[in-house]
Amino acid sequence: MKLKIIITAFAASCLIFSSTQAFALFSISVGVPISQSFTAKNADGSKVAESDGVSGVFLHASLPILVGLGVENYKTKLKDSGGIELATTMYDIFYLLPIPIINLTIGLGAGSTELLCTTCSAVYDKGKPTQWYASLGVPFFPFFDMHLSYRSITSKIAVKAGGEVDLSGNVTGVGIMFSF
Repeated sequence: MKLKIIITAFAASCLIFSSTQAFALFSISVGVPISQSFTAKNADGSKVAESDGVSGVFLHASLPILVGLGVENYKTKLKDSGGIELATTMYDIFYLLPIPIINLTIGLGAGSTELLCTTCSAVYDKGKPTQWYASLGVPFFPFFDMHLSYRSITSKIAVKAGGEVDLSGNVTGVGIMFSF
């Protein structure tokens, strides 16, 4: 009878934990941003800026049980701006929650933002954005998952002549994680 219980418990554990990175030694996640939206509005209610496409990369690495570290670097083209881009670099700290069957990651980040154009550096300072983010991953094999992430960014860039531009918003991304 004890042998039957042990075998059943072992089989159930293998089924539950075979699709999670809980037993991995090291995880690397690579992702790309797919959209960015800005939440800031002018006094008349119109948006400060609109995205015309975003490109870049998210790279995160972690050890089991410990927090992970990551870096994000992406550029967002601003619609109807004459070629101005918003360059964002973030450094993240995150934790992969030990939940079987799904991979839920939560994290915080800080970094820099900069408007890129021929005269932007003479008009604008670099910003110091912060973010919180969450990522939901679905494992397909024991050491591989695909995930969707959401970032909420607070970012203000100072105008050298006085005032500031609020470029806070949201970024969504997709990625894959390998664990070994």
